[in-house]
Amino acid sequence: MIQISIPLIPADDGALLIPADHVTDLLRRLAADWLESEHTGEMRGDERTVRDLAGVLTELADQIDVECIGFASAARHP
Repeated sequence: MIQISIPLIPADDGALLIPADHVTDLLRRLAADWLESEHTGEMRGDERTVRDLAGVLTELADQIDVECIGFASAARHP
């Protein structure tokens, strides 16, 4: 089981935000943990479903990274 500490950042409106790099790291670590559990026999479920779900988490992390890179690039070049 993975353990991760994620910092919360208060926004001006009182909402709590999580840095994107921590979210993507969490998604990738969860996917890797699922795949490891599949290989060790700890995961209940069929192998294809576990691989597919891990793939979805990894793709989501990649998409968040791309969106953040695009946002950061646009902010630097208004």
